[in-house]
Amino acid sequence: MADSNKAYRLLRRAVSSRATARRVRRRVEVHERGRFRIAVYFADSAVNMYQVRQWYRPLAGIAERWPVVVLARSARGATALLDDGALPVAFVPKISELEQYLASQDIRIVLYVNQNTRNFQMFRYAGRWHVFINHGESDKIYMSSNQYKAYDYALVAGQAARDRLSRALWDYDVDRRTLMIGRPQADHYLAAAPAPGDERTVVLYAPTWEGDRESMSYGSILTHGERIARELLSSGRHRLIYRPHPRSGVIDDAYGAASERIIAAIAAANAADPAARHVHDDGPEIGWQLASADVAILDISAMIYDRLAVGRPLLITRPVNPMAEIDQDGFLSDCEWLTADAARDVIAEVDRVRDDDAALARLRRWVTHYFGDTSPGVATAKFHAALEHLMGEWEAWHAGATAAGPEGRPTGTGPHRPEA
Repeated sequence: MADSNKAYRLLRRAVSSRATARRVRRRVEVHERGRFRIAVYFADSAVNMYQVRQWYRPLAGIAERWPVVVLARSARGATALLDDGALPVAFVPKISELEQYLASQDIRIVLYVNQNTRNFQMFRYAGRWHVFINHGESDKIYMSSNQYKAYDYALVAGQAARDRLSRALWDYDVDRRTLMIGRPQADHYLAAAPAPGDERTVVLYAPTWEGDRESMSYGSILTHGERIARELLSSGRHRLIYRPHPRSGVIDDAYGAASERIIAAIAAANAADPAARHVHDDGPEIGWQLASADVAILDISAMIYDRLAVGRPLLITRPVNPMAEIDQDGFLSDCEWLTADAARDVIAEVDRVRDDDAALARLRRWVTHYFGDTSPGVATAKFHAALEHLMGEWEAWHAGATAAGPEGRPTGTGPHRPEA
């Protein structure tokens, strides 16, 4: 009986997937031959859309010079991309369709926002740069994965990323294969900000999900979250912005249930005092929350480093699980921790990190180490310069190919070391 139920579920899923794919094909426009120069490869479903959405605004600026298309391999991912309408989409679920599309376009740079295993299917296509841009900066072990070696280049935030890769990867030329661009998303953080607030202290609490292994059990909703919410919602002088990770509760039902209780508590607090305007934020825009908050409370995740790019105070929840891996060399070695016990006194901790001169000086030092110059517009200029550099290298490489040696390789030395 169990086997037959499983077979039925698999059949329904397959039928649903085919129906979704048909709907996507009807919506995707036919692109002019040779129109695009840059592609974003996105093999994921809708659940990981946050990884590509954060690049929409920086890529819109790039597209003014070099047209950009998203190569979507999943029907549900393609649906979400089409619904957003931020960038042109090519739906290429089959390898044969991917090959046909690449043959119709002049793609010179392929950008990757994550380490999906299907990225490997794209690496087979030479004649273009494969460039990892990731979906954030952090000190997670993910950020020094040996998978970096699969890409021609990686666009990284700053010196901290280079140091991390140098420590972790054997025989990897960090100086040649990485280009530092800061955090171009930060130049757009306030684009979707709501109206200015009042005298309340705005606190962003943005926990990550529970993780799928002990070494990455960084989520704090069960251990810290309800205490944090209870104190801030009842203070009368704080406004809470609660933004849980979209995957919260996918592994642990109890984690998801705790998140739902926080959401219910926010609704109850707003009903009791409409002027409080606490926020449960699950929208697609990420950035305004980081820029608007007076203090951010974050788990170990890329959100820490998105907040660092703003240069404003933050507290990091200390994982309760002793197996959770914590980087001992970067910002986390010198950050402002919030333990589960201290979450009961979160208001005092919020006040401390806002007013402590020593904590603020440490923060400024780490901001520079991770992102360099965070003045408005600087990171965007670096992003454009990095792609300009790669386009120049593409042209030099292909020009050299016209004078190929006996083995079909250009007679020149190939790409030179890119400037930071």
